[in-house]
Amino acid sequence: MAAAAAAEATFAQTGPSDPQIDEFSYDDQIVRMFLWATLIWGIVGFLAGVIIAFQLAVPQLNFLPEVAFGRLRPLHTNAAIFAFAGNAIFCAVYYSTQRLCKTRMFSDTLSRLHFWGWQLIIVSAALTLPFGITQGKEYAELEWPIDLAIAVVWAGFFGVNFIGTLINRRERHLYVAIWFYIASLVTVAILHIFNNIWIPVGIVDVIKTGELSSFDNSLKSYSVYAGVQDAFMQWWYGHNAVAFFLTTPFLGLMYYFLPKAADRPVFSYKLSIVHFWSLVFIYIWAGPHHLHYTALPEWASSLGMVFSLMLWMPSWGGMINGLLTLRGAWNKVAQDPILKFFVVGVTFYGMSTFEGPMLSIKTVNSLSHYTDWTIAHVHAGTLGWNGFMTFGMVYWLAPRLFQSGRLFSEKLASLHFWIGTIGILLYVISIYTAGITQGLMWRAFDDSGALAFPKFIETVTRLMPFYWIRAIGGTMYLVASVIGVYNVFMTWRMRPPTYDVPVIRAAKLSKFYDDGPAPASRLNANVGLGHAGDRFMQAHWHRRWERLPIRFTVYVTVAVAIASLFEIIPTFLIRSNVPTIASVQPYTPLELAGRDIYIAEGCYNCHSQMVRPIFAETQRYGEYSKPGEFVYDHPFQWGSRRIGPDLHREGGLQSSFWHYAHFENPQEYQAGSVMPAYKHLINQDLNFQEIEARVHSMAMLGVPYGDAVNNSVEMAREQAAQVAQEIRDQATNYALVDDLENKKVVALIAYLQRLGTDISKPAPEDDPGVAGEGSEGGDS
Repeated sequence: MAAAAAAEATFAQTGPSDPQIDEFSYDDQIVRMFLWATLIWGIVGFLAGVIIAFQLAVPQLNFLPEVAFGRLRPLHTNAAIFAFAGNAIFCAVYYSTQRLCKTRMFSDTLSRLHFWGWQLIIVSAALTLPFGITQGKEYAELEWPIDLAIAVVWAGFFGVNFIGTLINRRERHLYVAIWFYIASLVTVAILHIFNNIWIPVGIVDVIKTGELSSFDNSLKSYSVYAGVQDAFMQWWYGHNAVAFFLTTPFLGLMYYFLPKAADRPVFSYKLSIVHFWSLVFIYIWAGPHHLHYTALPEWASSLGMVFSLMLWMPSWGGMINGLLTLRGAWNKVAQDPILKFFVVGVTFYGMSTFEGPMLSIKTVNSLSHYTDWTIAHVHAGTLGWNGFMTFGMVYWLAPRLFQSGRLFSEKLASLHFWIGTIGILLYVISIYTAGITQGLMWRAFDDSGALAFPKFIETVTRLMPFYWIRAIGGTMYLVASVIGVYNVFMTWRMRPPTYDVPVIRAAKLSKFYDDGPAPASRLNANVGLGHAGDRFMQAHWHRRWERLPIRFTVYVTVAVAIASLFEIIPTFLIRSNVPTIASVQPYTPLELAGRDIYIAEGCYNCHSQMVRPIFAETQRYGEYSKPGEFVYDHPFQWGSRRIGPDLHREGGLQSSFWHYAHFENPQEYQAGSVMPAYKHLINQDLNFQEIEARVHSMAMLGVPYGDAVNNSVEMAREQAAQVAQEIRDQATNYALVDDLENKKVVALIAYLQRLGTDISKPAPEDDPGVAGEGSEGGDS
């Protein structure tokens, strides 16, 4: 009987004939390439983070515009996310996928094109962002040519290579790590493509004028989305970039490398299934919780809050599955630095995925949003979860990839762990304290009912000690990482003269396969009616999906698409989501140029343009912001952090000369300010000729410019002359630059003086005070 059962099982797996045995080798060279890229870009990203941390404590470090905080901060985030974490993801995927599928990657050529294409994208970001070439959308700052390159490299090179490998696999079922890789591949592609739909100004320039008016125009683009819709799309992308770039692929990494390091199987297969599908379906809904109390419709942000709270359960299911995998191996954690990295990394994942849903609750969010609390939350996840999981993987891989037999020094690895852990704690504890302090000070009232701290600078000066502690903590994390790189480098030096390339022997998948008896009913399973009941308890239906990679990928795509469309379609189709305000008019050509300068300098990294309908904010900044005020904003500039005050009602609060002098020397006008000086804007000429193509581009997006399309340059020069004359009239015994009306600073001042003033103006060709449809209230 036993022999017959064995023969039947063999037939079910292989068919009537003997399987064909293939010989092949794994491509570990591509894994080594991604490993080195991970470490190199990690040091670059961490160094940029340390620099901007010290710039907040010492504003004089903003001595060059190319390395000022507003331009360097996006470089830091892109280096940390897409360069460091991105290369770590590819390192993990290329190593584990080959072994889980028992096959070499589908195409060595695609692997190399992927590697070098991704490095070229990172270098392009490093060359463009410091020079102010940016879309001004958080985590999506890179301009349109780089966006196209990302789509080609991610979907074309990586996607085809990965899916081709799954199709060519010699292992029947897809292991859980592969599920998370599939979700990452599909969802990141969808997010990137739909959030980055734009009109390139350079192409419009050539079409309209027959030539390119400036190099800046060649790389400039405007998002097709505006205002509320743009904010919604950005945080649908932004939150889920964190979800499907910094979470799901690292969960795949966890499910492969943690069991390998612990020499234990994953704790629960069924929990893995619940974890995966819950995460894929729920995560995509959560983005709008970044926009509580803003001009986004309340139903959308409430929906984001509900799904964010639901997200806590599957997230912790994954954490529990990871930590319980160490059952029986906890004694190893004390001696093995690799397991230390993994355990602390998974723990930070649990902490971050508890705090995230908590911050989505509106009452908590009203305190935390725009404060450094969010910065602490993000860095706890990035440094703890992504950073430590990456270093744990690198330390496990290094002796195997370099065939050195062992890690150069486990003591150095432990030193790396402890210095890095202390650095994280110093960073996040100090910034948590700073963030809560900010939130409480902004909303504090004295006994008379007035703001207890009416000057924004009072908050800035109070936080300075925490900024110093944060900078020290970040420096410790950087030093620890340098120790880690040295340890890996010395492990590499222990390699043999030539790498041994093992030959792997494995059978091809047979066309014949039997899933076994159909699942029994729950009743049969509960009373233990044999094999069929066991199959049900082991999620027989999911085992079928796991041997069908294309169908599995389609199911993931459908889950992500359904969740996205249920949110996106109503926001774009329901007119009442964005009530119009008749007095709101497009920016003048000069103001549009000034807005582009504002974006290029990265001012959105420090200032918001969104007064929330919270009493403390309306007392501090003025009338709360209405959805209809942003209908011509491509892209939106609501911001996510306030290092400086909100600017949405800035227009008319200060004289044009005050702005001029403030840009030249902020600390002279506000002692304790951490704002960089912008003297270069006072000395640099504004290229008026490039304005025409930008106005044309906006008109193509539906902005009603009218005659401004044809005489935008003349209009811009006329307004610039007026602003320059205002500054001269207001200046007393103050040395102004010559030819002021041709300088960039004039355009930026014109933009700032326009902010938030439209709702106080009468509607065109209407009686004063009569606004357009939906303007009364307008807070959705």
